[in-house]
Parts: sequence; C-alpha cells; structure tokens
Amino acid sequence: MDRDDTLVLRIGTAADLPAINAVVEAAVMTWDLPDRVKRLAMPSYRYGEHDLDYLELIVATDSDDRILGVAGFEPADPKDAPAGHYALLLHGLYVVPAHHRQGIGRRLLQAVEDAACKRGYDGLLVKAQAGSEDFFIAQGMTELTVRDTERDYPHRFFKAI
Repeated sequence: MDRDDTLVLRIGTAADLPAINAVVEAAVMTWDLPDRVKRLAMPSYRYGEHDLDYLELIVATDSDDRILGVAGFEPADPKDAPAGHYALLLHGLYVVPAHHRQGIGRRLLQAVEDAACKRGYDGLLVKAQAGSEDFFIAQGMTELTVRDTERDYPHRFFKAI
C-alpha cells in the first residue's frame, strides 16, 4: 500500500459479510447520487451468503484485521466481454471512504487481475459506477463503446491480460 505496508489481502468469507457490507454501504453513500436513490439501491449492493456460491471476494485488511476494502468477482457473461475474449468480471470494488487514495483499490484490482490470469482468463471486465472512470483508466483499462443502449451497462471498461 502506498502509505501503509501492513495491508493484507485475503479471501473474504461468510463470517466477514457484516464488515464487508459496512464497507460497501460506506462507499456507496459517497457516490454522487440522491440519498433516496442510494437507500433504495443499497440492498442490491450488499453481499449475502448465497452470493458466495457465485462470486469470490477479496478483502484488504489492516494490521488489526479490520476490513478496509473489498473486491468481488465472477466469470463474465461472454456477451458482455469484447468479441473473442474470455473475461473475469469485477462485480464490485469498495474502499472505506477514510482510506480512499491510499492504494487499496489499486491493490484489490491487481489481485483480481492476478486471479484472472491464474484461472486462464484473457481479460478483466468492469461495469463501473459513474464517477469512477478516471480510476479505471489510470489502472490501464479502456472504456468500451456502448453497442446496445438497452442491454449494455453505460460505464464498462476492459483490460486485456
């Protein structure tokens, strides 16, 4: 980590879900959306035990094992990846607001990219929240063109690996 070399990345478990969801909620509440929209959308962003059947979570913890960030990922739908690519989808990337701009998000994204490489994927796909575009571009990702406005998520990024 840029400021603190004690950051540990590990697999998130069902026992971590309350702390993970607290990180998710804190991060979502910083988004540039009306408060009502954030409150209504919050249930769809929280992770439950059943989610662990479909996706994996990596958490970033401090020296006291407090979760400061989380990244969730799963195989991407082939229709969402650029033609000819087999991609891993970053489902979510959240960092406690007090720890923004300390390298945690970058480290989590790198861990997901490493997982994609180890599993034989040739790309990493992100469906990002509006306002996070600069972060993903700074990480070497390219914004994808919206081909179908009724189907495609508007802020999609891809990185070949």
